[in-house]
Amino acid sequence: MRSRFTAFAVGDAAYLRASWHPDTVPDEVDVDPDQRWYRLDIVGVDAGGLFDDEGTVEFRAHYKHPEGAGTMSEKSRFVRVGGRWLYLDGVVSR
Repeated sequence: MRSRFTAFAVGDAAYLRASWHPDTVPDEVDVDPDQRWYRLDIVGVDAGGLFDDEGTVEFRAHYKHPEGAGTMSEKSRFVRVGGRWLYLDGVVSR
């Protein structure tokens, strides 16, 4: 989760695609160059440990944009594929 937040913060769409599960990855991943992500708060985790193949992360991500600042909240699901954690999907609760 932290590496994906960092990818959003630096605008690395290629990393976001590479860390997305192939069954749910969109055709294009757009990052807004005017939106600056500056803080990630992990609210909770469920599973996702060394011996797990899936897990969830609930987080709040804070951003600034020319139109104003805000927070995005999501509960994300991740699955381990070939030893790598991949983002499967999430439920946004702004």
